[in-house]
Amino acid sequence: MTTTPTPATDDAPSPPAPAPARGRGAWATLRPLVLRLHFYAGVLVAPFLLVAALTGLLYAASFQAERILYADELTVPVGDRELPLSEQVEAARAAHPDGEIAAVRPSPEPGATTRVLLSGVPGVDPGHTLAVFVDPYTARVRGALEQYGSTGALPLRTWIDEFHRDLHLGEPGRLYSEFAASWLWVVACGGLVLWFSRRRARRGLRGTTGRRRTLGLHAGVGAWAALGFVFLSATGLTWSAYAGAHIGDLRAALGQETPTVSATAGEHTGHGTAGGTGGDAAHGVGLDRVLAAARAEGLDNPVELVPPADASSGYVVRQIQRSWPEKQDAVAVDPATGQVTDVLRFEDYPILAKLTRWGIDLHTGTLFGLVNQIVLMLLALALILLIVWGYRLWWQRGRGSAFGRPVPRGAWQHVPPQLLVPLLALIAVLGYFLPLLGIPLAVFLAVDVVLGEIAHRRGRRTYGPAPL
Repeated sequence: MTTTPTPATDDAPSPPAPAPARGRGAWATLRPLVLRLHFYAGVLVAPFLLVAALTGLLYAASFQAERILYADELTVPVGDRELPLSEQVEAARAAHPDGEIAAVRPSPEPGATTRVLLSGVPGVDPGHTLAVFVDPYTARVRGALEQYGSTGALPLRTWIDEFHRDLHLGEPGRLYSEFAASWLWVVACGGLVLWFSRRRARRGLRGTTGRRRTLGLHAGVGAWAALGFVFLSATGLTWSAYAGAHIGDLRAALGQETPTVSATAGEHTGHGTAGGTGGDAAHGVGLDRVLAAARAEGLDNPVELVPPADASSGYVVRQIQRSWPEKQDAVAVDPATGQVTDVLRFEDYPILAKLTRWGIDLHTGTLFGLVNQIVLMLLALALILLIVWGYRLWWQRGRGSAFGRPVPRGAWQHVPPQLLVPLLALIAVLGYFLPLLGIPLAVFLAVDVVLGEIAHRRGRRTYGPAPL
């Protein structure tokens, strides 16, 4: 026989609240709506956020793991002097003649290897390169590994990065990460607003038990981490499929795109050179003179040399330091004369291009190195804990065998039109720029209205806020 247990004291319904004070009426009507949105968004989006948090935690730790796992390829004993870059490249090509030279990254510091990046190598992902690691002091090849991206991710970090980004499902898999990023800021901001509106959430946890203690932990940690979640959401959307395209269009309309150095070479290009093969000192002035020309323009390590794309192009030498302070200057060098034909300084980037660069590097853990990575791991751990506590709160809202009572529907009907209409307009604009926020939200509202109508016809409709 099933009996209905008496509600726990901690979950007992609160007495009717007094009428809202003057000036607080708007929030009194909006709060139940924010609570319902936070509740359902948390319940439905949490599985996607949990995957993003777990994979993000692994990615933040992968930088240090990569240094340990690939130490033989990345480091060598420090020698007396480095050999010319052209000799190092020749050694790499002798060991790995397949493919074409896509770029060369000279040893950035004493004891670090030079990377010769080859594209079009059989067996290597077309979107990746084969990085051949060369001892800059002896020209001995230390090994070769598949590499991805501008940060030089090796197989371990590449695998984790792709798992975090698209679950190894390609373009369709990117929808998961964009969905999570689109909703993370909504959940975080909603929870932060609710935390500020509840005085008892500011009380200490000492002496509390049950659901109240879980709520205190959930609210306290969420409030501290909310700003970090909003940042991760915003920066994650900058390179997402749909929202990222809208952001790119907006930057283009404002003239805030990331500039590129002009690689068009001088009138003598093509005479005595082999544009497009570029990685051999026998062609044109050679890599060593190209590197020397870039050094004369102030491009110190770390740098990357990109061979000419065709007979009418020059070399591009660019700095690739993503840690603070950023080094992102670039120059173009005529392969026939060794003269610098164009210079691009990071300080001349448009402000939105700089902010995008800094935001992405902070999001990926490169801007401030180990400290940055530790903060990202803490944020990921906080999100995991918040999801666990959130589901526990849902469980504790139940009664006996009932699992997780939902927050009652109908809160939007109590919002006055002068607030509801602008709110709907704002949601429509956000839904256009963030389709994986707008479309699921529209579906949720439609389903909620239908379920409410069904409950009304059955005489079981419930309205209004529920006790937290």
